[in-house]
Amino acid sequence: MEIIYILIFISIVIASGFLVAFVWNVNSGQYDDDVTPAIRMLFDNEAPSKKNSESNQKSTNK
Repeated sequence: MEIIYILIFISIVIASGFLVAFVWNVNSGQYDDDVTPAIRMLFDNEAPSKKNSESNQKSTNK
């Protein structure tokens, strides 16, 4: 029966640790902008310029 009390105590300590970490992340602004990172990857890379594509073709043809 003592092990149940120990397991309950350990689970409360772990749960409170996760709660503290969550509150800390919310207060530090971790979850302020959840839309931009999802669409940022769509606009991150620019189309290669004509100069870059010509230089890449010349280096592969050598």
